[in-house]
Amino acid sequence: MSLDRRTLLVASTAAASLSTPAIVAAQGTRVKMGALRLIHSITPFFYERFMPEGMTVEVIPFESPTEGKNAVVTRSVDFGAFGVAAGILGAAAREPVTVIGSCCDKGMAIVARKDGPINTLADLRGKRVGIWPGSTQEVFVRERLRMEGMNIRDITNIRVSFSEMHAALARGDIDAYVGAEPGPGISQVTGIGKVVEFPYSTAMGTLNMIFATHYETAQRNPQLCAAMMGVHRRASVFASGNKPAAIEMAVQKLGMQRPALEVSIENVDLNWQMTPVMIERSRTYAQHMLELQQIRAIPDFNLFFNTRFSDEAARAA
Repeated sequence: MSLDRRTLLVASTAAASLSTPAIVAAQGTRVKMGALRLIHSITPFFYERFMPEGMTVEVIPFESPTEGKNAVVTRSVDFGAFGVAAGILGAAAREPVTVIGSCCDKGMAIVARKDGPINTLADLRGKRVGIWPGSTQEVFVRERLRMEGMNIRDITNIRVSFSEMHAALARGDIDAYVGAEPGPGISQVTGIGKVVEFPYSTAMGTLNMIFATHYETAQRNPQLCAAMMGVHRRASVFASGNKPAAIEMAVQKLGMQRPALEVSIENVDLNWQMTPVMIERSRTYAQHMLELQQIRAIPDFNLFFNTRFSDEAARAA
C-alpha cells in the first residue's frame, strides 16, 4: 500500500468513529506492546489494569530504541514506546512507522565520575563519553556541544548501551556518559557519578519518547488504535500521579534498584498527548538530525504523525 497523502486522506475519511463502538469492536484482541527497559518507559506495564473487557496485553521489553522501532515496523509488536530519534530515523528512511501519542519527556542526563574533573559540558573536551548511536540522547548532546562551540569530534565517542553506561563509568572505561534513567540515578546513589547537566536547554526542550504503531495499523484498524490510546492515556495519568506505584512496577518488572529509582523518577515526565509543542519540538529535532547528516531527508510529517487518536482521547478525558 503506497504511503502517499491521497491514501492517508482517503483512509482517514473512511475510518470509523473512535468512540465506544470502536472499543467494543476490538474485544477479543491480544495486543503486543513494546517498551524499553527504562523507568520512563514504565507506562505500558500498567496497561493490563486499564484494558477494555475482553482485551489482553503482552508487554515485550527491548534494550534499545532501535529494537523497539524495528519491532513496530516488522509488526513483531502492535505498538511501541521508544525514543523520537528512532522513530524519525525510520520515517526518514520511509519505514511505515506512525506516531499516535507521546510517552514521556525528560529522562536523560549527562553524567561524569563524581571524583573526576568534569563539571561542565566544556570539560568533556578530549574525554571518553559513552553515547548510544541513534538515540534521542545523541542528538541532544550534539546540539548542546554545538551551543558551547564544540562538536562531536571534540570528544571520544564511545558506543555504550544505556544499561551498561553506569558500569562502564564505574570501571573507568569512560569518563562520562549521556544516559537514560535510571542510569543517572544509579550513578548518583552509588556515589560513582554526578550529573553534569540535564540537557534540556535546546530548542528541543524535554522531548524524549513516543507512542507509535505501524502505518497500516493506524489506517486499517482505527478501532484498535482508539482503544489502546485510551488505555495509554489512563495508564500514563495513573503512573505519573502515583510515583511510588511507578517505582514498585520498575522494581518488580525490570529488576531495578529502588534507591536509584527514587532519584530517577524526579527526572521523568510521563505523558501521552500529542500537543502542538511536542510536534513542533519533533520537527526541530528532525531538522537537527538532517544537519548532523543522521538522516538524508526530513520525514513526511503528514504520514509520520497521526494526531487523531490523541485528539479524540483528549476530548474524551
